[in-house]
Amino acid sequence: MHHVILGAGPAGVIAAETLRKHAPDDRITLVGEEREAPYSRMAIPYLLMGNIGEEGTLLRKGARHYSELRIEAVRARATRVDVKARQITLDDDAGATLAYDTLLIATGSTPARAPIPGMELPGVHNCWTLADARAIMAGAAKGARVLQMGAGFIGCIILEALAARGVQLTVVEMGDRMVPRMMGPAAGGMIRQWVESKGVAVFTGTRVEAIAPGAGQTLDVKLSNGQTLNVDLVISATGVKPTIGFLQDSGIRCLQGVLTDEHMQTNVPGVYAAGDCAEAFDKVSGTTMVSAIQPNAAEQARVAALNMAQQHKAGRRAALRGVTQINVLDTLGLISASFGNWQGVSGGEHAELTDAAHWRHLSLQFKDDVLVGCNSVGWTEHVGVMRGLVEGQVRLGEWKDRLLADPTQLMPAYLATAQAQGAWSGAVDERRR
Repeated sequence: MHHVILGAGPAGVIAAETLRKHAPDDRITLVGEEREAPYSRMAIPYLLMGNIGEEGTLLRKGARHYSELRIEAVRARATRVDVKARQITLDDDAGATLAYDTLLIATGSTPARAPIPGMELPGVHNCWTLADARAIMAGAAKGARVLQMGAGFIGCIILEALAARGVQLTVVEMGDRMVPRMMGPAAGGMIRQWVESKGVAVFTGTRVEAIAPGAGQTLDVKLSNGQTLNVDLVISATGVKPTIGFLQDSGIRCLQGVLTDEHMQTNVPGVYAAGDCAEAFDKVSGTTMVSAIQPNAAEQARVAALNMAQQHKAGRRAALRGVTQINVLDTLGLISASFGNWQGVSGGEHAELTDAAHWRHLSLQFKDDVLVGCNSVGWTEHVGVMRGLVEGQVRLGEWKDRLLADPTQLMPAYLATAQAQGAWSGAVDERRR
């Protein structure tokens, strides 16, 4: 059997290692587009901060790790998949092809490019690859004037890294608040106030309209609020999209990402997907979704690889327990978290508590007596419990009314209901850390 994995990020590497463990005699090929050893994009902010060197971004440290596992590494990009011939076309000069018996699509995401004049200018960078990080470190010296486009989840992580470098930072966000896809108005507004109190200028409800060369090697950035800012560097953090364009006309079904079943298999037998490019079933919302976070990518890769290893064998197939939207964010020392349907559901009830003086906010969303979503700012002691209740779909009974009256009673509610229903998910262990 020949297993081909497209994508050398965390999902691809975990899948390759899982396959080797469960299919010791099979051939495994790991195809990575970048001319770098497999690394974690989530480590790039720590590289920018100076907490680690480039070696610290590597997913596996040993230079011979992949060769010792007999995982063949190919540096190329897939341009086409022929599911009838079970063959992949690569982008090398010869137009090489790669035959497979099973295929895992783990090509991750690509930064979304905003349609703004001047995005191609020197000094305008994404923050997505090691090459991007090297360029940013060369320009983001202490005191440099940096404008960042986007204040979503990824943008706030980059914000933290840039602030640590001592730059004069301005953040421009099109939404009416920071992290608009993770936080409601009260919570997003609180995060903005916190960031501004730390010396970062923030413009929400504002767009970058154009970027033009300024004096010397600077850039003039025109904003929709009428201002023009002269800066040394522009960082684009306006979101990402699944890297699935090469699957067009392949017959592999895609919506926002590559659609999969509970086994991470696509509509084409023997073809699987995992990670940021996969659209898997979310048990809380009851819909399919792309959940671009590393823990979900790791579990999807494990499930896909187990099923790839069993492709021609009888036996029970591995299944994904579900995908839940999970985001925990540290923004200049202020911890925020979001789980599940944090915006609420039709006909549901909610409880909200804000303590602005102590930088705290808590919002709980219910459907009947089940907590289906929540978000918090500053209430770190409840993070593990919130995740346990949302993911476990725990029936709260009378505790729902108690939480509507006092949302801070999450731990007693969890202890009284989740443990009794067998939904103990490690939240207490997380609280002890």
